[in-house]
Amino acid sequence: MNSKNAKIQERTLSFAIRIVKLCKFLDEVGGVARVLGKQLIRSGTSIGANVREAQSAQSDRDFLHKLEIALKEARETEYWLIILVEAEVIKEEKVRALKQESDEIIKILVTITRKLKEKKLRTPFA
Repeated sequence: MNSKNAKIQERTLSFAIRIVKLCKFLDEVGGVARVLGKQLIRSGTSIGANVREAQSAQSDRDFLHKLEIALKEARETEYWLIILVEAEVIKEEKVRALKQESDEIIKILVTITRKLKEKKLRTPFA
């Protein structure tokens, strides 16, 4: 495993742990916070799971597909964080760092998937 793969795995694992802690708090608040927390925990922990799963991909196409799923989950996670703030379920200060990290993870995954797609387009008969 190269250092770039290890870094994205570490970041998404750390991000998932932070999401779990936030969702534990939301569960204790109850009501709509609990419902939104259930959505958030699914998408927020799925990012790293898909990045990790990509490491065992059966082909380049499978690798790209799993990273694209991770990207979709990262965008969904960002969406739920925005909803939590805009609906005034939680103060923006509490999730600012998570929103920033989700944005950075999205940028990393966009860059990786874009490069993989460009490489595939340059490779004849791929």
